[in-house]
Amino acid sequence: MHVMAKLFIVLGIVLVIVGIAIGYAPWLFAWFGKLPGDIRIERENGVFFFPLTSMLLISVVVSLLLALFFRR
Repeated sequence: MHVMAKLFIVLGIVLVIVGIAIGYAPWLFAWFGKLPGDIRIERENGVFFFPLTSMLLISVVVSLLLALFFRR
């Protein structure tokens, strides 16, 4: 149970840091959604946006970080 509590604390701290970064330094996340492979379809009646490559990159980074922190 202690591992889950530590995980929630770390996730909360990370979310606060990301929120502060988005609020005070939005240019840090200007790349999100603009990578090759991100899908954006614009038509006169709406926009469809699916950041495929950006989400894959974030998934790889988070997986590597979790593997480093929870290594036995």
